[in-house]
Amino acid sequence: MAEQSVQSRVASLRETIRHHDYLYYVLDAPQISDNEYDALFKELQALEHRYPELDDPASPTKRVGQKPLAAFAHREHSLPMASLDNVFSLEEFQTYVQRLERLLPGEEITFWVDPKMDGLAVEVIFEAGRYVAACTRGDGRVGEDVTAQMRTVRTVPLQLREEGVEVPDYIEVRGEVVMHEDDFALLNKRQTENGARPFANPRNAAAGSVRQLDPEVTAKRPLRFFAYGVGVVRWSGAKTVWSRQSEVMQGLRELGLPVAPKARWAESAAAVQTYYQDLGANRHSLGFEIDGVVAKVDRLEQQHRLGSTSRAPRWALALKFPAHQAETVLEDIQVQVGRTGVLTPVAVLRPVEVGGVTVSRATLHNEDEIRAKGLRVGDPVLVQRAGDVIPEVVRPLTDKRTGEEKTFVFPQTCPACGSPVSRLGDEVARRCVNAACPAQVVQQLIHFVSKAGLDIEGLGERWVQIFVDQGLVRSPADLFRLKERDLVPLERMGDKSARNMIQAIASAKSSARLDQLISALGIRLVGRRTAEILATSFEDLEALAEADSETLQHIPDIGPEVAASLRRFFTTPANQALIRDLHQLGVWPRRETGNGSDADQSAPLEGLRFVLTGALSDMSRSAAKDAIESRGGKVVSAVSSKVDYVVAGENPGSKLDKARELDIAVLDETGLHDLLAG
Repeated sequence: MAEQSVQSRVASLRETIRHHDYLYYVLDAPQISDNEYDALFKELQALEHRYPELDDPASPTKRVGQKPLAAFAHREHSLPMASLDNVFSLEEFQTYVQRLERLLPGEEITFWVDPKMDGLAVEVIFEAGRYVAACTRGDGRVGEDVTAQMRTVRTVPLQLREEGVEVPDYIEVRGEVVMHEDDFALLNKRQTENGARPFANPRNAAAGSVRQLDPEVTAKRPLRFFAYGVGVVRWSGAKTVWSRQSEVMQGLRELGLPVAPKARWAESAAAVQTYYQDLGANRHSLGFEIDGVVAKVDRLEQQHRLGSTSRAPRWALALKFPAHQAETVLEDIQVQVGRTGVLTPVAVLRPVEVGGVTVSRATLHNEDEIRAKGLRVGDPVLVQRAGDVIPEVVRPLTDKRTGEEKTFVFPQTCPACGSPVSRLGDEVARRCVNAACPAQVVQQLIHFVSKAGLDIEGLGERWVQIFVDQGLVRSPADLFRLKERDLVPLERMGDKSARNMIQAIASAKSSARLDQLISALGIRLVGRRTAEILATSFEDLEALAEADSETLQHIPDIGPEVAASLRRFFTTPANQALIRDLHQLGVWPRRETGNGSDADQSAPLEGLRFVLTGALSDMSRSAAKDAIESRGGKVVSAVSSKVDYVVAGENPGSKLDKARELDIAVLDETGLHDLLAG
């Protein structure tokens, strides 16, 4: 048994180290040198090793030590971690403020503003002041459990500060995991020296570091966590301590959690605009990648009354900075084949740095976009990173043409298999109609193992391509026939990696839900939400496969086009063989009990009115209408004040102008997909 003096010294060391962590990570005001800090830390480690009975999981020394995971578990959020609506100009922000003023007539509206950090959104959870869990944002409803990984992040306290502060009984703290630009440069230097692949940007480095199965790898990465809000908070006696967002943020700081640099209270919409302009002018001095400003209504009671749409809270908005742009040359246009056979043109660019990231490729979406933008191979072009993330070709610089540029002719046959390509109905996209097209097979497998499918840990695009190239896998069913001995001979695999891969596949097989398997099959027009609805209506895949079009359309959220797509899929001989193989291999989840009520309540777009204008690249207008109406929305033809959203594709025409005049929310195709995904 440790002597009282030893117990007191251990307690003192833990409190001293926590205090200096708070000074360093939260207040950015260290009072001791790194050497002094290290001496305290090593003394505590030595005492805990000598007296194991003094072990405490909240000790500062307990950040690393857990064994690597075989796969990430899933964790459901108590409250959805919703995305934010975006605007790209101060004029759009003023329109948003006017909407707030209509919803809160005569009330004073103040804001909390902070930089929109470009990292990985994570929720960390504390009970009785102690760190107990962490979860990534995921799809907003369910994320990955990264408790062991986030424990290693030094800016996440394992014990909340109690000095002069009331500590909640339970609190979910939401924030962003990021990497300082200087730390990112050093990490990439180390990666290169060790023969490893460097990271593309700080965001990818941060996200990849948190999503390491081995927490010791995460511990070696220079990650920082900045809090931006809370989920569920419970206080003793059911009281409420915070009434404003600014009080929440100050409270989190006092509890020992860092908040984003430059975050502050704004007394008016005009102050938000000034903050946006000032931060935009000095964004590169922060040392962290940011792509805009987040403005939140400060009073929590007003937030509650404003509520949320099916997509995002009405009380918060992201003001995005203008995209970084640069000039380069369009050296070639290559055509890729997706899992549904869609041919997508991709711009091959002369590598150019755009906002700190080297850009060499960008999607051109479809043949019509190339024509509408007037792009030619060899063109000098202006490129940008939309939202500071996605590379896109803005336009050709026609005044800099040399005359040697060549008009691009879209292929009439599939570049992967040579089969004819065609347009179906009123679709913009061209498709390869060969179901056995090797490019489609690879993309279908990638989808099957992805988060949108069975979410098989550690099995990504690279390994799928290798498995196909080596002849190990030709269909999703083949994944469940793999043995360790099949994988060990592969380059960079090894015994341990092979064992982990097989375990991950087995775990996905045993834990798969029916909705996941339906989604994994990649049936056209059947996304995650539609798969969830189907999984509540049928016992298993066999029952779904046997359902005729009339039966399918009796399901409230399934329209004629989705029903037709389902029938085409399940009457195709190759797909029937796949379903039989999955059944024989035991990949056969059944409808979960207790889910039946979900289908009756799943109308996330109930009461919302939409207008569709312009050409959509990924779906026909009728398919978009079907998808909206299957979720409770209504598609109308005319733009009026009663319309909630206008969905604008390519060449939208006068309806888009009318929507802007009436201050109606406008969605692009990506926005529509996000809304449909719920």
